[in-house]
Amino acid sequence: MRAVAVNAYDDAPSLMELPDPRPEPGQVLIRIEAAGVNPMDRVIAAGGFQAMAPAQFPLVLGADMAGIVEAVGTAADRFGVGEEVFGQLLVPPFGSTGTYAERVAASEDAPLARVPPGLDPISAAALPTPGGTALIIVESLEPIAGKTLVLVGAAGGIGSFATQLAASAGAHVIAVARAEDAERLRTYGATEVIDYTAASVPDEVRRTHPDGIDALIDVVSDAGAFATLASLVRPGGTAVTTQYVADTEALASNGVTAVNFRLELSSDVLERLADAVVNGRAVVPPIAQIKLEDVPTLNGKPPPDGKSVIALS
Repeated sequence: MRAVAVNAYDDAPSLMELPDPRPEPGQVLIRIEAAGVNPMDRVIAAGGFQAMAPAQFPLVLGADMAGIVEAVGTAADRFGVGEEVFGQLLVPPFGSTGTYAERVAASEDAPLARVPPGLDPISAAALPTPGGTALIIVESLEPIAGKTLVLVGAAGGIGSFATQLAASAGAHVIAVARAEDAERLRTYGATEVIDYTAASVPDEVRRTHPDGIDALIDVVSDAGAFATLASLVRPGGTAVTTQYVADTEALASNGVTAVNFRLELSSDVLERLADAVVNGRAVVPPIAQIKLEDVPTLNGKPPPDGKSVIALS
């Protein structure tokens, strides 16, 4: 099968021919129709998650996917052959269940769910990591109706979902993004948009909300920038980072709950995400479709706003 992989940490990803996987007991073999591209994919390939789990080389990149079950191993009965599924296969050793490939074998107990009618595989593959992150974070801030929330990185995959979910829950969302994304974010429910390229975000928030904000979700900032933004949160509020840069003790001393968020995805979250999209409570952000052979040429380039998805069928 064709796959995008690395033979060692820090190698440039390349398109390789690898043996087709076979399902072991308790596993399902999935023919991948689409694979979601996430920043963490390159971080894992570069060795950034070595402390969490070992890797298997060649390390096939990718974790998010949608595809069709082609075969099941013995003692596997959760899914049947021919069913369309989607999910996140971030399974150690990293690279053993990479989704930038034509096929993958993984445990049926991994975060997988059936693709419901009305959801196409490209959209399904765009959901797991960004949508799951957004849903869990927003739910952790409940009740947020009437509260003021600053969302940094609002135009990307996580931010797009979080803006919609927070707004639908009644939050006053201040989205931080480029001016060109303002209209889209307002359609998602953002009540304010700050163009970080044209103004100081902390200064703008202080100007419009001198009494502070109730919550911060930041998916892009480094430690210094996050600390500055978190200082805007009122005592009793919460500041969440997906970059794991929060000084929890320092913020706690100011009465702010700091969260270094780490995603633990479940099939239940996937099912609720799919239901929200199918029933119109959320929309998938703009998707840039690419081919498997195009992936190595993306090395070193920043991801576009919205979401990139590899189409394999």
